[in-house]
Amino acid sequence: MEINMNTPALLFPTVSLILLAYTNRFLAIANLVRNLHSQYEKNHNEKVLVQINNLRRRLEMIRYMQGFGVSSLFTAIVCMFFLYMGWQYIANAIFGISLLLLMLSLSFSLREILVSINALNILLSDMDKEIHEQKHKQQS
Repeated sequence: MEINMNTPALLFPTVSLILLAYTNRFLAIANLVRNLHSQYEKNHNEKVLVQINNLRRRLEMIRYMQGFGVSSLFTAIVCMFFLYMGWQYIANAIFGISLLLLMLSLSFSLREILVSINALNILLSDMDKEIHEQKHKQQS
């Protein structure tokens, strides 16, 4: 397959938007950690500590998401340089690496979403128990 300068350039808007979304996730989680940390300092609630540990895990995943995303963008630029130099074979290989890095970034993103959903389901299950108990009391 022969690529031209436009092929790796297609990744620029995609990766840029993805990195913006990752940064927004990071900032939201960082604020949550700060709030939960202050809550934990006040009352040393074990559930808050569990939530903080979950958020720490998610932050680690976001670090990998961002790292692979930036690496994908960087290798797309390197690919364009090799195309400019006329080294088509190397440019093709570098572009393939760029796509692989983007796939890794997206796979970490999916994993982070699944961890997030799992954490929310745990919180909601606590609420479900309380709602079920209230309904049981009302029926009695």
